[in-house]
This record gives sequence, structure tokens and C-alpha cells, in this order.
Amino acid sequence: MSTTGWEAETFKEQGNAYYAKKDYNEAYNYYTKAIDMCPKNASYYGNRAATLMMLGRFREALGDAQQSVRLDDSFVRGHLREGKCHLSLGNAMAACRSFQRALELDHKNAQAQQEFKNANAVMEYEKIAETDFEKRDFRKVVFCMDRALEFAPACHRFKILKAECLAMLGRYPEAQSVASDILRMDSTNADALYVRGLCLYYEDCIEKAVQFFVQALRMAPDHEKACIACRNAKALKAKKEDGNKAFKEGNYKLAYELYTEALGIDP
Repeated sequence: MSTTGWEAETFKEQGNAYYAKKDYNEAYNYYTKAIDMCPKNASYYGNRAATLMMLGRFREALGDAQQSVRLDDSFVRGHLREGKCHLSLGNAMAACRSFQRALELDHKNAQAQQEFKNANAVMEYEKIAETDFEKRDFRKVVFCMDRALEFAPACHRFKILKAECLAMLGRYPEAQSVASDILRMDSTNADALYVRGLCLYYEDCIEKAVQFFVQALRMAPDHEKACIACRNAKALKAKKEDGNKAFKEGNYKLAYELYTEALGIDP
């Protein structure tokens, strides 16, 4: 073994020691040193991927896992880690492909068999949730997303769908809390901004809601739901103000008509 190779191995061993002690930040540093020394070693990328997964940094871990199997396609643990990252991020179909590849290499691998089942279960929950959302059975969607999130804890898409349904069910604090968690990690997430707006809208803070819808549209100009909600909120605000004015002036018949029109915009 060359001096460089030997040094890299030493760094890897130190990384392993820190990993065993659950000091994942230090483990990450040592695996990175090993990679810098030997950038063509698949197992070093595999080790760093495992560390990043423990730190909950699944996007970065996915990159390392993919690099490990690019360097060595027969690296079963690399395929398992790639699949696990895909699944954690909510991409169940890509996860299935990785687990299938692991099973082609080692058809008795119990972890690959179990994870393959988990990925299929997530796809099933997604399908059911889509149908239930169209039927407006929001309670069932929340149930499906909770199940899916057990396997895909880092999936923003599932969290947003759950939050939107919680808002529709009038469970605003829960919906707000899910949306806020996502915005803490990704302040430009248009869907999370939309959900925050939706909660405010249904809680009758229409002006504040409009601000969130506008912000969501700034991040994603073709966000259909935010676009409709923004239009409705503005129309509702105008009708409600006209209704209030008529009511104050004692014109109750007109006020009644205006409030009825407002309810027509959003029951």
C-alpha cells in the first residue's frame, strides 16, 4: 500500500472510532480527510454517507452514496444507503431501484428485502392519499402521510400535504407548526408559505394571509393554489368591507346580499 493509501486508511480508522462513539461531526471530518487522500475509494464515500445520514443530512448523504456505487457498482452497502436516502427524502420509486440493485447483488440481504417493502408501502400511501385528497377526505390523507413519514422523515412534500389537510380540517396550530418547521430549513419553500397563508386566511387574518400568498408567488410564480387563494382573499376582503359598510349604514338587505356573495367566494 502506498504512503497515501496508508494515511487515508489511518484517517478512516479514526473516523470509525468517532462513529462508534456517536461523534458524527468528528467522524465526518476524518472520512473527508480519507476521501481527500484517496478520492477513488468507494467505501470512504460509503462511510461518510452513513455519517451524514446519522446527522440527518440526507441530500448530502445521497450524493456520497451515489458516488460510492459509481466507483464500485458491486458495493451492496452503497446501494442500500442510496436507497435509504432516496426513501428518507420521499422518492420511493428511486429507492426501490436501489434496493432492487442491492438484491441483484445479494438476493438474501434481509435489510434490502425489508427496505424494498417499506419503499413499496410509501408508494401505496402516496397513491391512497392522492385519491383521498380529491375526495376531500382530509383526515385520511393526514393518516396516510403520517405513515409515509415514518419511512420518509425528511420529505417536505409529504409534510406539506399533511399541513394543508390539517388547515382544511381547522387544525391551524398543527398546520402552522409543520409549515414553520419547513420554513426554518428552507425559507423559500413556496408550498410552506402557501400553507401559512391558508391558516391565516381561515382564521380571518386576511391581510396577513395575502402577504404569505404573495410571497409564495414570488418564489413560485406559477403556484396555482397560492394564485387562487390570493385572488379569493382579495375578493373576500373587498366584499366583506362593503358588507360591513352597508351594515354600519343600516342597509341590512344590501349587507346580507354582500355577505352572501362573500360566502359564494369561499363557503
